[in-house]
Parts: sequence; C-alpha cells; structure tokens
Amino acid sequence: MKGKMRLYYDEEGDYLEMYLENASPTYGEEIGDDITLFKKESTGEVTGISILNFKKRTKSLQDLRLNLPFEVNFSSLKTSA
Repeated sequence: MKGKMRLYYDEEGDYLEMYLENASPTYGEEIGDDITLFKKESTGEVTGISILNFKKRTKSLQDLRLNLPFEVNFSSLKTSA
C-alpha cells in the first residue's frame, strides 16, 4: 500500500477502518472473524482493512497491539522528499 493513510473509528460500533486516502473503487474480502481487506477492483492490490469489535482485540488503547491475519512488510517503504 502506498499513499496517505486515513483512519476512521466508530466507538459506538467498535469499528476501525484504515485505508489509503484516494483508493477507490474497491471491494471487500472477509479474511477472518470481523476482519475485511479492501482491494482495488482492477489490480487486487490491498488498499485498506476494517476490524469490527476492535476494542475487544486489544487490552489497552494506550498500547495497541493487534495480530493481523496477514504479513506487513515495511522494509520496502520509502519516504517522499
């Protein structure tokens, strides 16, 4: 995923969504209990993720630790100048 990330959290619904700012159109693919990946229709590239029952998956919102059902590789990321 490349670009500015947007985060949206609905406290009442306990729903977290993280996605690339201008990544549409997309479709969702459920990959686990309450976890959906959003992908570009044209390429299948992952553009976001949503997690339902987010607070139930972490002990404290001060120190977030999540076990995601996919691998994230930050070593190939570059900063823009």
